[in-house]
Amino acid sequence: MKRFFLLILVIPSVGYSQFLTKELINYREGIYPPLEPSIIINKKNPDNIVAAVVLDRTFHTFDKGKTWEEVIVESPYGVYGDPALISDAKGNFYFFHLADPSGEGRKGEDWLDRMVVHKSGDGGKTWDEGRSIGYNPPKDQDKEWPAVHFKKSYVYLTWTQFDKYGSTDSTCQSNIMFSISKNGGKKWSKSKVISHIPGDCIDSDNTTEGAVPAVYLDGKIFVAWSNDEKIYFDRSFDDGEIWLQNDIVAAEQPGGWDMDIPGISRCNGMPVTMIDNSPGKFQGTVYIAWADQRNGANNTDIWLTRSKNGGDNWDTPYRVNKDESDKHQFLPWMAIDQSTGYVYLVYYDRRAYDDLQTDVYLAYSTDGGGSFSEIKISETPFIPTNSKFFGDYTNISAQNGTIAVIWTRMDEGKTSVWTSIIDHAQLEGK
Repeated sequence: MKRFFLLILVIPSVGYSQFLTKELINYREGIYPPLEPSIIINKKNPDNIVAAVVLDRTFHTFDKGKTWEEVIVESPYGVYGDPALISDAKGNFYFFHLADPSGEGRKGEDWLDRMVVHKSGDGGKTWDEGRSIGYNPPKDQDKEWPAVHFKKSYVYLTWTQFDKYGSTDSTCQSNIMFSISKNGGKKWSKSKVISHIPGDCIDSDNTTEGAVPAVYLDGKIFVAWSNDEKIYFDRSFDDGEIWLQNDIVAAEQPGGWDMDIPGISRCNGMPVTMIDNSPGKFQGTVYIAWADQRNGANNTDIWLTRSKNGGDNWDTPYRVNKDESDKHQFLPWMAIDQSTGYVYLVYYDRRAYDDLQTDVYLAYSTDGGGSFSEIKISETPFIPTNSKFFGDYTNISAQNGTIAVIWTRMDEGKTSVWTSIIDHAQLEGK
C-alpha cells in the first residue's frame, strides 16, 4: 500500500464564500484521470474525513481538510472504479469499488465479476486487502452503493447485476441486487434480486440502475432506482430477507435517467435515497433526489420527493434549483446530517451562463425538505468537453454541522477533483 503526504496551503476565496475549498488531485500522466469522487465524515470524529477517487486512490485528513494524505489501495481482485465510502458508528471506514482481477479492463473475461470492500480502522491511513461481494460469473456487477446501520456493525450494499454489461441482446437483463454483512464487512450474505421489473443491459434509460440504500434507526431498509422513465422504490423490515411483492413507483422521471448534457460525454439522473435518523421532528422521513428533463431537453432540473410513511405515499416532486432560466442543473447527490435532520444536495449548475461554463452549487433545507436555499461553492466555472469521460457522480457528506462536498471539474479536457469543507453556521451567515 503506497502512501503520499500532501501538504496543501488553503487560501479562502472571497466574494462567493468563505469555505475551505481546494483541489484534492489533478490530472497526472500515467494514471487514470481522477473522477467519480466519494467522501465521508467519520461519525466519531468530524475532523477525520476520507475521500476516494477513480480508480484506486483514497485520501484522508485529520484536520478537517487543511491537509490530506493520499493512499493507493490494492486488492487481489483488482480496483476498478465506482468508489463509494461509508463510516460506521465505531468510526471504521469502508471503501467499495468494482473489480478487475486480471487487470485487463474491458478486455478481460473477469472484468466486473464482483464488488470489493476494504475496511480501515485508523481513519483511512491503511486498508485491508478487501473482501469479495456478489461474485456470480458470468454475470457483471456494477454501480454499487453502501449504507450502514446507525448503531450495529451491519453494512448493506445494493447494485446492478447485468447478464452481460453493454449487451444489446433483447433477452439480456439487468436487476437490482442486495447483500448484507452483520459483522462489519467480514462476511456477506448471498446476493439476491430485489427488483421485480428487470431492465435491459445497454446501460441506458431502460436499464435498472442507481440503487442507493438507506437504513432507519430500527434497521428498516429503503432503496430506490431508475428504470423506464420511473423511479422505483422497495423496502425490507427484516434485514433484507423479505422485500415488497411489487415495487412502488415513487416518481416519474420524464426522459429517463440517461440524459444529454452538452459537454458531458454521458450524464445520468439516477436517484439518491436517504432517511432522517435525527432526533428532530422529521425523523423517519425518506427522501429521494434525482435529475430529469421534464421541463425540456435544454432545461435539466434537480428534483426531490419525500415520504413520511415509509414509502407508501410520496409527495409531488419538488424542484430544488430555483433559477428561472432554461439552463442545466445535473448530477446531484444528497446527504442528511443525522444530528439535525438538515438535508443537503450538491449539483452542477449553468444558470449564470449562455455557454458550457459550469458551476457547483449546494442546496440545503432546515425544514425537512419543505424549502431549500442555494449557494454557489465553486470558485470559478469550468468548461467540460464530451470527448473525455467526466464520471457519473459527485458526492457529499454531513455530520454534526460539518458538510464535506466533493466534485470533479474539467479544464482543457483534463479532470481534477475538488473538495469544500463547510460549517453549517457559515451557510446561515453566523
